[in-house]
Amino acid sequence: MANLKVIALNCSLKGSDKESSTGLLLAQIAKEFRKFGSSCKIVRVADLDIKPGVSSDEGDGDEWPGVRRGIVASDILVVGTPIWLGKPSSICQKVLERLDAFLGETDARHRMPSYGKIACVAVVGNEDGAHHVSAELYQALNDVGFTIPANAVSYWVGEAMGGTDYKDLEKTPKQVASATAMLVRNAVHLAGMLKADQYPGLPE
Repeated sequence: MANLKVIALNCSLKGSDKESSTGLLLAQIAKEFRKFGSSCKIVRVADLDIKPGVSSDEGDGDEWPGVRRGIVASDILVVGTPIWLGKPSSICQKVLERLDAFLGETDARHRMPSYGKIACVAVVGNEDGAHHVSAELYQALNDVGFTIPANAVSYWVGEAMGGTDYKDLEKTPKQVASATAMLVRNAVHLAGMLKADQYPGLPE
């Protein structure tokens, strides 16, 4: 399925002036999506002034509305986060809280703006916890209306208490490359199906 729009949110705590392992993995995912003719925009959330809250617009200076427009205009959302203290980053949590607004923004058939859109996850860290983090994100993203395809995560974790980051590796591990390829193929496949046949929602 060509011509799908993908938006990837890099929830690293670092701004774009610094290298990010999360950014590297998202760039690899974006490259894979482009093989299928899909566009992919990566947003470094730390560069933006995203106000705390659970609405789609938290007032003066809030840059979330622009991110929201990008999400609504896309077919696929990828949320990338590092692991900190065994959890998604605080920036990632802020993104999820802002997506909570979708719960109150349903159409006449009670469908949220995210209905028919796919969500996938990218996780990096130097400790175990990728499964826990992806499980947290899967549940949150599904709660706010996104559809999760099979094998919708690509991740890398280093040795416990180690000092090597994903961006420091000389080459991408085969298992990570394989997971990235599967994530993209499944997301593109499911997005095409839902674009052709949207969820029916409830009767009006």
